[in-house]
Amino acid sequence: MSAKQKILLLPGDGIGPEIMEQAVRIIDWLKAERGLNVELSEDVVGGASLAKHDVPIRDEVIAKAKEADAVLFGSVGDPAWKDVPFDRRPEVAILRLRKELNLYANLRPAKLFDPLLSASALKPDVVRGLDLMIVRETVGGVYFGEPRGIETLPDGTKRGVNTEVYTTAEIERVARVAFDLARLRSGRVCSVEKGNVMESGLLWREVVTDLHKREYSDVTLMHMLADNCAMQLVRDPRQFDVMVTGNLFGDLLSDLASMLTGSLGMLPSATLGTPEGTDKQAALYEPIHGSAPDIAGKGIANPLAQILSLAMMLRYSLDRGEDSELIEQAVSNVLASGLRTADIAAAGEARVSTAEMGAAVLKELQKLA
Repeated sequence: MSAKQKILLLPGDGIGPEIMEQAVRIIDWLKAERGLNVELSEDVVGGASLAKHDVPIRDEVIAKAKEADAVLFGSVGDPAWKDVPFDRRPEVAILRLRKELNLYANLRPAKLFDPLLSASALKPDVVRGLDLMIVRETVGGVYFGEPRGIETLPDGTKRGVNTEVYTTAEIERVARVAFDLARLRSGRVCSVEKGNVMESGLLWREVVTDLHKREYSDVTLMHMLADNCAMQLVRDPRQFDVMVTGNLFGDLLSDLASMLTGSLGMLPSATLGTPEGTDKQAALYEPIHGSAPDIAGKGIANPLAQILSLAMMLRYSLDRGEDSELIEQAVSNVLASGLRTADIAAAGEARVSTAEMGAAVLKELQKLA
């Protein structure tokens, strides 16, 4: 029997605990019926951690995350903490996890399930068959660059400063992830920056081009400015296979791509990296949507992005590709049956609760298996 793998659950705030509950139901089924050998532990982050420990994330949680084989994350964000200093905001939890675990490559698939074709913001003939992977750099760029902060000027006004900065090594390692993924897909990478107005963008293009020439000439590479890329995602999204870009542009473009699939509630993500001083693969899996405090506790949140994040965890961290595909097929079948949570329901369509959607996926898994 293979060694037991450690999974850290961090449900977080808002709808996080509700959707995590549905993912855990599937983990329990995989343990009972498919031989999944994992040990689960759970802790608090974000607003939940602030309420209990007065910090967005404790050092003990960081240590647990480093020891785990993978982290399954819900969401953070709570309006109750909107007026605290930046370093005490709930969102610091996910930023610190990315930094401390050196989670530098965020994988955000934008795949349109056929049953949700009518839910897309685009016409069916434009978006049918969409299967795009956005690789976003996540521990550099403007979110982490120095100097940063808000300062008071001599005349009493204020100035906010954030710095966009990338090094050759930071660009190369995330580009390598994109090229390797492209080799497993359709063999095409689009590198996105703003080299026409930003020196960091010029360096980005230079480094990606050089890496492609040295090691990945079998992959087709094209370059695109970020503003044009946003337009092209709406005009012809199927032209893309794998996209690689920096932290800020990746944040914006992946959210834009989510609406091509029908809802933020449908999109999972994986963030991969290697903690400094180790050769261990670290990984965090999370839906790309937020904590949605306006619907928290109502039982109407869509759990599918959390469930599909679990599927990504099975594929990339636990070496259980068959189980991953089983979950993805179960989700597709449930959608094909007509079940919809509120975020993906068309006018007049019946809506199911968070728990009902989770139960439907579980029932479909039992049938498939």
